[in-house]
Amino acid sequence: MELSKLTNESLITLNSDLKTKQEVIQYLVSQLYQEGKISDKKAFLAAVEEREGLTPTGIDSGLAIPHGKSSAVKTASFAVVILNQPIEDWKSVVETNKVRYVFLLAIPENDEGSTQMQLLAEMMTKMSNEAYTNRLFASQTTAEFYQNLDFNPNADEIKTFDKSIVAVTACAAGIAHTYMAAEALVKAGQEMGVSVYVEKQGANGIEDRHTNEKLKNATAAIFAVDVAVKEEDRFSHLPIFRTKVSAPLKQAKEIIQQALDMAEKTKRGEFIEHADKTEKGFVETVKESVLTGISHVIPLIVAGGMIAAICVIGARLFGFTELLNTEGTWLFQIKALGSTLLGTLMVPVLSAYMAYSIAEKPALAAGFAAGLCANMVNGGFLVGMLGGILAGYTMRYLKKYIPAKGTFAGFVSFVVYPVLSCLIVGIVLLLILGQPVAFINSTLVNFLGSLSGSNAALLGAVLGIMVSFDLGGPVNKAAYAFCVAAMAEGVLMPYCAFASVKMVSAFAVTFATKFKKDLFTPEEREVGNSTWLLGLAGITEGAIPFMMADPVRVIISLCTGSAVCGAIVAMFNIGLDVPGAGIFSIFVLTADNMPVAMAVWFFSAVLGAIISAALLIETRKQKLKKA
Repeated sequence: MELSKLTNESLITLNSDLKTKQEVIQYLVSQLYQEGKISDKKAFLAAVEEREGLTPTGIDSGLAIPHGKSSAVKTASFAVVILNQPIEDWKSVVETNKVRYVFLLAIPENDEGSTQMQLLAEMMTKMSNEAYTNRLFASQTTAEFYQNLDFNPNADEIKTFDKSIVAVTACAAGIAHTYMAAEALVKAGQEMGVSVYVEKQGANGIEDRHTNEKLKNATAAIFAVDVAVKEEDRFSHLPIFRTKVSAPLKQAKEIIQQALDMAEKTKRGEFIEHADKTEKGFVETVKESVLTGISHVIPLIVAGGMIAAICVIGARLFGFTELLNTEGTWLFQIKALGSTLLGTLMVPVLSAYMAYSIAEKPALAAGFAAGLCANMVNGGFLVGMLGGILAGYTMRYLKKYIPAKGTFAGFVSFVVYPVLSCLIVGIVLLLILGQPVAFINSTLVNFLGSLSGSNAALLGAVLGIMVSFDLGGPVNKAAYAFCVAAMAEGVLMPYCAFASVKMVSAFAVTFATKFKKDLFTPEEREVGNSTWLLGLAGITEGAIPFMMADPVRVIISLCTGSAVCGAIVAMFNIGLDVPGAGIFSIFVLTADNMPVAMAVWFFSAVLGAIISAALLIETRKQKLKKA
């Protein structure tokens, strides 16, 4: 790539007698303005001065790279000045640095991923190469300097070693320090016999994204950053050494050694594979948005459900029923808080975070508006999910066709986007699609409410299978969303079956490991000692280690018992209108005969667990025979 495309000979000044940092920066800003690279000298100078106040732009070996990101920049570019006398008071990463070589970078505000920004990134990488800088700064004329910008030194062969470190570098502007710190870490790692893989999170977005393989095999992680790391959860299994982005420029080896020392003292967590960030199709995008929306709704549902459950249980135990039902009393208000979390906020939060998943933060306003529209037309989850998708894609198209760039970037981001998106979503949902979809929703609800006998048992069995199929994964979440949506519409049987089935897998693991200890490893028996407690809390994930070890047999075993449990609860038409209460749900069931309902609800789970445990034992025997 040709760095010379980002400048010209008129922007290169050799043998300058400028004396101070301020003089140098003002001179270079004027040069860029004269060459038509920036539209407003004052605005760009202010951006550069603001950046100077964040971290040092002096580097080492006489080099300084001030830079500014501004809407006044027409095109990414840089200007250079080489001083006759060094400036000693230019604040630098290496304190002894005396600045003679100054590169002023002009960075457009919204130019992520462009060829020009890629060239700037390459320049920063080259500046870390001693062979490159030696040749460049030996230039005798501006023409020679201009030609040497494209000099490509033979890079040393990158070797791989047994130990590896994954690193992230990111600075405020996302250019200078980001790339130079990355180069410094890689070079130091090669000298130390450690493979250092660096992900740059800069002006070009995420570059050289760490693969699952690199993350899985890494010894430790290094975050050399001045801003928040994007998607930090990818590194959660690793010990993380954190430092400033400028630190590797002067002590890269020390940082790598500290990361390795930390790894020796810190236990690694379990690696969780993350999906590669590729452009997704419509179906995949919608699926991901639904799961995102549900994940953000769950805490709201749990909080609202638990608050309501505590109020109801407390009123029954202490004789506060009249207080609970009297409007304006403290107990009534607390229960109303729980009910509001469930009834009023649930759908808007679902819609908002579905929209967020599709088009990020700008879509939140339209997402909340979509959820409110769903409430206004009594459309429930169905209209809420439709609204979340509509809000997300509306914002995607607004960002594409009305980009927030230039002078009006702030106005577009904070006025045009929220007003237009909310207006579009509101018109579509309130005047066109909302009522028809609400009708479909109410028809579905009425159908569910009419189920009884074998039909209800079939629904309960299907829900039971979905709950235990992936133990908290997407299928489980889909069942959860369905049950909560039904409950929000007054159909209480599905969630009651769901809550009972949630105990089955955990109980089954405990039963199996207790009755046939010799068939299971010490680690599995240890897991079995505690899963029953998770089951009482309504947590299915305790059985995951067994599923991972033998997926097919375990899934079939758990789903069989869960189907039986769900079918029995559904056949007895027991209801539950308080989500997320675990074993305490038994006290807030809705039924004509509460003692019978409580017995059926709990012992259905026990029966399902016994069936699943028996199958777990039998399939484990078969597995051991084949081995």
